[in-house]
Amino acid sequence: MTSPGTRADEEADDLDVEEALALVNEKPGPPHGDHDHAAPPTHAEHPRGSGRPDSQARHDRHGHQGNHEYQDTHGQHDRHGPRDAPHGEHGASESHHRATPWPEARETAARAARTAARAARRAPVSVPLDAALGLSLAVPLTALTDLPSFDASAMDGWAVAGPGPWTVRDKGVLAGHAEPAPLTDGEAVRIATGARIPLGATVVLRTEHGRTDGKDRLQATRGVVHGQDIRPRGQECRSGDQLLPAGTLATPAVLGLAAAAGYETLTVVPRPRVDVLVLGDELLTEGLPHDGLIRDALGPMLPPWLRALGAEVRTVRRIGDDAKALHRAITTSAADLIVTTGGTAAGPVDHVHPVLRRIGAELLVDGVEVRPGHPMLLARLKDDRHLVGLPGNPLAAVSGLLTLAEPLLRTLAARPAPEPYALPLRDAVHGHPYDTRLVPVVLRGHGAVPLRYQGPAMLRGIAAADALAVVPPGGARSGQEAVLLDLPWAAGGIGVCFT
Repeated sequence: MTSPGTRADEEADDLDVEEALALVNEKPGPPHGDHDHAAPPTHAEHPRGSGRPDSQARHDRHGHQGNHEYQDTHGQHDRHGPRDAPHGEHGASESHHRATPWPEARETAARAARTAARAARRAPVSVPLDAALGLSLAVPLTALTDLPSFDASAMDGWAVAGPGPWTVRDKGVLAGHAEPAPLTDGEAVRIATGARIPLGATVVLRTEHGRTDGKDRLQATRGVVHGQDIRPRGQECRSGDQLLPAGTLATPAVLGLAAAAGYETLTVVPRPRVDVLVLGDELLTEGLPHDGLIRDALGPMLPPWLRALGAEVRTVRRIGDDAKALHRAITTSAADLIVTTGGTAAGPVDHVHPVLRRIGAELLVDGVEVRPGHPMLLARLKDDRHLVGLPGNPLAAVSGLLTLAEPLLRTLAARPAPEPYALPLRDAVHGHPYDTRLVPVVLRGHGAVPLRYQGPAMLRGIAAADALAVVPPGGARSGQEAVLLDLPWAAGGIGVCFT
């Protein structure tokens, strides 16, 4: 593997339109904020190698007492050896390295995606409207017609010409019918909402604003204004007007606008293709945990979450602790991104690093200064495809998903970066001495309430959460503002996000 940072200083050159869509406006990572009121890390935050749950951990998987990479964080060294040790001083066969700061890791993932988009020149695709939900427009949406395409009635009532009273015609005008006969001054005709306005009509008089006498004469019951309740042709747009720019996310409203403007298909940025590889011999796919085996939580959780981030999940494969099978799965995959779970430490059955070395992958991120989830990694494979290695612990895997997979997939899918925001924390949150913490919170009024069950093996907190709070090293006091990362179901609704 090539050491991290080898290509970190690449410049983003001018791109073609479809490539430029990958260069969405990236926001800088959240500031570390106030480092005062430092508190020791909680028991649940002690590092555990691959990040798998305690109940499934094997001692040799998570290293041993002499492994500098995973020493107790209360000691003088962090899990990556001495903090001032240069990368690689312990030899290529060991995993001692400097972890990447959390904001830098997210930017590295987005930068990797921009490089991949430039190299792959992923062509836009044309899809039917009902298949475009959640995709980004590859070209501007331009009106194919005037909207409305004819003068139309905005209300049920009468189309009238000139001043009243008016003589009412027998036959009314309905929506969807051919152009009605013209009106002359003093004439009126019944008209429905959306129907074409007869030539010569000056006003639509609402049903509740007029009355007829026994001689079919129409009288206005209140004053009228020229052009009232008539939607003139081109009121919303003229043919050729740009309705939405390239890069706009195709929401239900966008699909409705496209249909109204005459589209049957949309030209969009294709979804990044993702393969998920679930590692670990201790995982069950059904039934209750037993005999040291546990249920696989990541296999069911990751695919819909990845789809919410804009991905097309092609396959979910359970590999187990099999180096040959992992090597075969990685080298035969044609996905833009491979996501693995577990096996990112240096134990005898943690095969991710050895396989990446064997295939000559370039490590862009090898460990992140974040809790939970610090053993996560990002590697560049051949053809500018990528692999994100998530820790095996469920909440640690969520951390890796939002730290590395989210910015990479968002950039590949040309989705706009979410606008960062912060809210005060209702309760104090213990911090890690050196690392950022991601803590599940619920939003209540104008504040964020930290949830219990924050351990790296726990999903109970994140299942109830609206967001993850970014807690700087040293922790956060009650009332201190924290940057929040919205969760897909809280930000856009399950029906919209999980497409």
